[in-house]
Amino acid sequence: MRIATWNINSVTARLPKLLEWLEGAKPDVLCLQELKVATDAFPYDAVRELGYETEAHGTGRWNGVAIISKVGFADVVRGLPNQPGYQADDALLPELEPRAIAATCGPVRVWSVYVPNGREVGHAHYRYKLDWLATLRQDIAEDAAAERPFAVLGDYNVAPTDEDVFDLAAFEGQTHVTPLERQALADLRAAGLTDVVPRPLKYDRPYTYWDYRQLAFPKNRGMRIDLVYGNAAFAAAVSDSYVDREARKGKGTSDHAPVVVDLDL
Repeated sequence: MRIATWNINSVTARLPKLLEWLEGAKPDVLCLQELKVATDAFPYDAVRELGYETEAHGTGRWNGVAIISKVGFADVVRGLPNQPGYQADDALLPELEPRAIAATCGPVRVWSVYVPNGREVGHAHYRYKLDWLATLRQDIAEDAAAERPFAVLGDYNVAPTDEDVFDLAAFEGQTHVTPLERQALADLRAAGLTDVVPRPLKYDRPYTYWDYRQLAFPKNRGMRIDLVYGNAAFAAAVSDSYVDREARKGKGTSDHAPVVVDLDL
């Protein structure tokens, strides 16, 4: 069974790339993030022609998540059950953003997550990010402890270690690498999850994100922030994993690459 995750950075803008990748990589399950479309505007028909069904959760703004599956769906959950809202300075009430969706696909249960960016250390969005990660740990605890293979896949917006950024000095004082963010990831793993994409892979420093600016991709000035955290049953079934750098090449691509995990179930 092949399971993958990809921050698509607008499913509308990247639809040709998405369809091309699905035909080539042939995942059984694909978790998507940053759809930038409302739930009813997802291109369901286009992916259905390739044999996939989709469960999506979006509002048409900057967020949005989905799961695409060839092996069916059961027990779909949209949003973290105890999800915190983000309250911007000019907002009267907190907003519950579409950042998580879960489903059982065949023998595996997955969450597709798009963790808040955090913006700046000390910003309200940074505190929201930490609260969101703490809630994620709470809400996945039962699935993580189960015997059924289970994984949380997505754009975590945190580089777990210093080796997961091209130059730590370039991120000094910024989000994505702070001790509090990394501790939140460690707390999540302590709930019974393992990073199932090891380092090194088939090349050194398997980054998953490269900025569009300043030739970041050709210079490999990237970050590893798209992660696959699986429980014991999931991790034991992993037979291979890779970051598909080819999908990041060329024009009109997402600024993230897909992360692919093969399971022997």
